[in-house]
Amino acid sequence: MNKKATIIGAGLAGSEAAWQIAEAGFEVDLYEMRPEKNTKAHKSAHCAELVCSNSFRGVALSNAVGLLKQELKLWNSLIMQAAVACEVPAGGCLAVDRLTFAKYVDDKIRNHKNINFIEKELCEIPEELPLVIASGPLTSRSLADAIIKLTGQNQLAFFDAISPIIFNDSINHNICFRQSRYDKGGDDYLNIPLNKEQYYKFITDVRDAEKYTGNEDVEQDRLEELKPFEGCMPIEDMVERGDEVARFGPLKPVGLTNPNSDEKPYAVMQLRQDDKDGQTWSLVGMQTRMKRHEQDRILKSLPGLEKAEFVRYGSVHRNTFINSPKLLNATLEFRQKPGLFFAGQITGTEGYVESTAGGMLAGMNTIRHLKELPLTTLPTSTAMGALFNYISEPSREDFQPMNISFGLIPEYLSLGKDKEGKRAKREKFSTRAMEISKDNHNKIVNI
Repeated sequence: MNKKATIIGAGLAGSEAAWQIAEAGFEVDLYEMRPEKNTKAHKSAHCAELVCSNSFRGVALSNAVGLLKQELKLWNSLIMQAAVACEVPAGGCLAVDRLTFAKYVDDKIRNHKNINFIEKELCEIPEELPLVIASGPLTSRSLADAIIKLTGQNQLAFFDAISPIIFNDSINHNICFRQSRYDKGGDDYLNIPLNKEQYYKFITDVRDAEKYTGNEDVEQDRLEELKPFEGCMPIEDMVERGDEVARFGPLKPVGLTNPNSDEKPYAVMQLRQDDKDGQTWSLVGMQTRMKRHEQDRILKSLPGLEKAEFVRYGSVHRNTFINSPKLLNATLEFRQKPGLFFAGQITGTEGYVESTAGGMLAGMNTIRHLKELPLTTLPTSTAMGALFNYISEPSREDFQPMNISFGLIPEYLSLGKDKEGKRAKREKFSTRAMEISKDNHNKIVNI
């Protein structure tokens, strides 16, 4: 029995899996193609670089992703440890300084005595098992072809977009005001108030803007032929669904009061701190595939951003994922090849926390494989268990990437109304789910 594991990809899932396996005392060969071969979205060779938002989303237990984060913390997640250590103000969300975060994870992984970090692109799938494929949505074409050959199925895809980031000292703070929605987090966010005329001009400008329809990341596909991810909708796709969609989404004015005016904002665009020192800010919900000169023109037309300087423009890239319901068990093991696991966004779990959870489960089951023990599935009464039950249900058709939500948890859906309301119901359920998750972790690791 081989007592060493191989992992492809040092993103969130791959780093988490490598850490868990190494901490259990087993050697790990961790392959990462960067910087030998980079992607259009990545900017560094660090492990776990965040290429989209710097936010791990909500922390409250009334939010399913808040529950998932707490479960991961109970399981001693490296990624959650790094996120807490590198946290920046973000109201009711957990957001990080992305560079400090990536360096934190990178240092832990590269300096672990049991991890052999190899900067090399793998174009074929190694025969040696156990193996975790956590190559992410930006899997190289060569490896993607090898996965297609292995699975016997063409991959699925959608397009994903990222938001622009702006320098703090180029923002007019006399116009923008600081406040979190409903004061959750005090003054963590910057807010751009828009009146009715300014809002509809912005909507028209976005609709008429010149946009990318294809690039190297998309390769043979054109963006209009790929579905956008519903949980991270580009602003231009949102606008195409109606003039009011953005105003009831990321630009909603509720829960905010402009101290500089008695006039209630018709819409509000928010900016979230992107680094620990508050020198850079990302535009919340402004994922975009508008061309750079259009982003420059349209965003500088907004009040407070007239002199905006961009750290990073928004961009779009192709996200690849496998048809997990047809290929994987709820253990994340490939049905046709015991000892081969998939983890992260390539499995169709969308989001940083969800990717981390995949790395955690794949890592834990790799440990069990190395110890010649039966693999574990998690109770669907937990966020982790429900998520991986969802992506591995064989009868599921038209599979699309999914964030965690209470709607995926059968036990939650079976509950009746709580007399104290939906928030109380979710918090009570989450508390029980955490207890179940902790008990399962103890059973899995105390072997």
